[in-house]
Amino acid sequence: MQIQILKSKIHRAFVTGASLNYEGSLSIDTALMEQVGLFPYERILCSNLANGERFETYVIAAERGSGSIVLNGATSHLGKVGDRLTIMSYTTVDEYQAKHWEPRVIVMGEKNTVVDKRGI
Repeated sequence: MQIQILKSKIHRAFVTGASLNYEGSLSIDTALMEQVGLFPYERILCSNLANGERFETYVIAAERGSGSIVLNGATSHLGKVGDRLTIMSYTTVDEYQAKHWEPRVIVMGEKNTVVDKRGI
């Protein structure tokens, strides 16, 4: 049996910008992507803690060390600068792997600095 399970999570990331005229996606600081194992163009699910919106999009790599979390295109209507997002990606594993699985999770503090890590 195959199970979809949480692979990567960036919890409580601050939205730092929005660009309506971009084609879509969520730009994420490359260093943050690497810590949780996200890849450019990977499908993600986001939840906005400020307004309850949930949306799917894909990842675009932003400048390393910038702390950038930028809503692009249509997603820019689903939040604003200062909102906190939970950014998640999933993978498919077999039943045995699922029993021993631990996702890679970072929790963000002010200026999108990492304040906690799990599974890393």
